Amino acid sequence: MWIPRELDTALKRAANTRPAVVLTGCRQAGKTSLLVRAFSEHRYVSLDVPMVAEEAEHSGEDFLKRHRPPVIVDEVQYAPTLLRHVKADIDLHREETGRFLITGSQDFSLMKGVTESLAGRSSVLTLYSLSTREYEAWSGRTLDRSALVEWMLKGGYPELHSRGLDAEQFFGDYLATYLERDVRSILGVRSLRDFDRFMRLCAARTGQLVSYSALASDLGVSPNTVKSWLSVLEASTIVLLLEPYFENLGKRVVKTPKLYFLDTGLCSYLLGARTPADLLRSPVLGAVFETHVLGQIVRHFANQGRRREIYFYRDHDGHEVDFLIPSAGRFALIECKWAESPGANQRGFSEIETLVGPDRVVSQTIVTPDRGARRASETVTIADSVSLGFLSSD
Repeated sequence: MWIPRELDTALKRAANTRPAVVLTGCRQAGKTSLLVRAFSEHRYVSLDVPMVAEEAEHSGEDFLKRHRPPVIVDEVQYAPTLLRHVKADIDLHREETGRFLITGSQDFSLMKGVTESLAGRSSVLTLYSLSTREYEAWSGRTLDRSALVEWMLKGGYPELHSRGLDAEQFFGDYLATYLERDVRSILGVRSLRDFDRFMRLCAARTGQLVSYSALASDLGVSPNTVKSWLSVLEASTIVLLLEPYFENLGKRVVKTPKLYFLDTGLCSYLLGARTPADLLRSPVLGAVFETHVLGQIVRHFANQGRRREIYFYRDHDGHEVDFLIPSAGRFALIECKWAESPGANQRGFSEIETLVGPDRVVSQTIVTPDRGARRASETVTIADSVSLGFLSSD
């Protein structure tokens, strides 16, 4: 059963205005299904098949003669040199839009090719796993606190919901495929067991400051190896390294990024949580909830085809704000609290106001797992963490 995706509108708009559209995102996010459904008149070819990828890589011109545009080219990372031939075709047909719809699951290799070959010729969009807003619209189910725990446990990979798959088996298969195909081919990792351990250690640190040396010590590898492995997770849209905001905010600000998984289902699986009770008893429940909120913020902007910078703030005196979203010199401040009744007095909010001036703080929001919005003070709102209604759609 098809689950409508919010990115559909931005995707069609991009295809109507640009010669090529590049759709990135993690495996199983639904990139191929979305493109095939939205552009049924396009031809389709997958480079996931080794023989097809070899032809595209080594005989790109002949390949495009056999698969004439408009065409959907799936998993282009397996034949990156094809993008040079795509560029040549676009240059011959500059007035035509939507000729190439291209997907890729490994953002770093794909984006290198886009930068080198398709600069100024393509629009780049990212599809993440389902947002809770997409799930609610499709299922007609309202995610209250209890249902939200189930959601965080299962996550948003579309097939889990549309086909009613078992989450434990799905993620077990997902990791096996991801490790065997992507990680081994990209990094040449000799011990996939070490990389699996690395992912589980990262899951236990979601929402925390990254310590390359601590991870390296736990794994028995070098810090540079940890950095390399993290870059693969980030490029594959498995994790996000959230940078701190420290410009003009003083010298005592933490400048180390924080690590977040981009799907709480995968994170929960790696943590060993198999039931809602497991997650509720977990000491990292608050961090998983914070991970959920960041994921919904990221999806909110990405599904509109927009890229918005998101930061966190923390200083060495203990003042912190989970998420800080700058816009035209002003800031939206967001704090996540799993607690039933979080206090309205947030030191981090006050610190930011002191540093930048209250006129530059456009909103202060505490996000909880409870439905509905109520005012905790004149400036702090307890907002709906599921739909994230405090974010405007413009």
